[in-house]
Amino acid sequence: MRLDPAFKADAPRRYEALRRIGPIHRAKLSSGIDGWLVVDYDLAREALTHPALLKDPSPAAETLESAGYVLNQPGVGLGGQMLEADGKEHTRLRRLVSGAFTPRRTADLAPRIQQIADGLIDAMASRTTGDLVESFTAPLPVTVIAELLGIPEEHRDNFRLWTSDALNLIADSHRSSLASLHGLLSQLIEEKRTHPGDDLISALVAARDDEDGSLTEAELVGTCLLLVVAGHETTVNLLGNAVLALLHDPAQMRLLRRTPDLMPKAVEEFLRYDTSVETTTHRFASQDLELGGRLLPRGSVVVVALSSASRDAPMAAGEDPTVLDVSRPTARHLSFGHGIHHCLGAPLA
Repeated sequence: MRLDPAFKADAPRRYEALRRIGPIHRAKLSSGIDGWLVVDYDLAREALTHPALLKDPSPAAETLESAGYVLNQPGVGLGGQMLEADGKEHTRLRRLVSGAFTPRRTADLAPRIQQIADGLIDAMASRTTGDLVESFTAPLPVTVIAELLGIPEEHRDNFRLWTSDALNLIADSHRSSLASLHGLLSQLIEEKRTHPGDDLISALVAARDDEDGSLTEAELVGTCLLLVVAGHETTVNLLGNAVLALLHDPAQMRLLRRTPDLMPKAVEEFLRYDTSVETTTHRFASQDLELGGRLLPRGSVVVVALSSASRDAPMAAGEDPTVLDVSRPTARHLSFGHGIHHCLGAPLA
């Protein structure tokens, strides 16, 4: 099985067929690597918290390098941040970042987010035709994250170009864009050390405590880069998928228009129905292990199909997981992950 464009074009039906066969399957992953794909909700939760499935790629170094990945190369990729950390190091990074990325900071940004969204919608309404992604779903998160981080206006046009494919770390594809982002963020971090502002980069630079110390230069750059990449692409996908789902189901669109108070439930349902991230990043077996009745040798590469697992989440009797229901009482999903790597930015999303 290959996770190629043909598979993704019919992903819900194909994932449903895979779940009927079993919870985990051998697959050619989107990265081109031979690995394992978890498609079942319960096994996904187990895999995302399994103590022997780690972010450390060392056990699979040969496999990754043969597929074109570059490991531990300075200035390239998403190194130095908690998405790729395990154990105590992850705990230290998450604690420091959480101290800067507070719920209050997120809440304080809400009026500005509404203002940005209104401006983009007004601009679209003034035209007879338009592209929703180009005119709204892409510029909205770029602008919000830029303001959150404190990135000057003159640099914001580069975000979309530099971050569109940044989670794909195949060596020859995106190194120049990643290097450009690294350079920009390093420059801004240095400026914030001497001229701090009321922004997240300044707060991250200042974050420290007696137990965890402070973030290193590489950790600061990696954390900011992660926020740019993850916050941009996931929001673009969520908004686009939600609008498409409503266009395919006019009755649900009418219901949401009549009852805007349903929006919080609707957002959770959009995340469940067509999640903004199809699969997790790679996890690597640090030892031989058993998962879903299959034996995985040390060095095996595992990804979780979040879109499949979310469609497989437990529901009340009579509920249909294949149907969009913006009034669903509890829309369980794994769109923000599970376990220690649960998305820190979920409240902002």
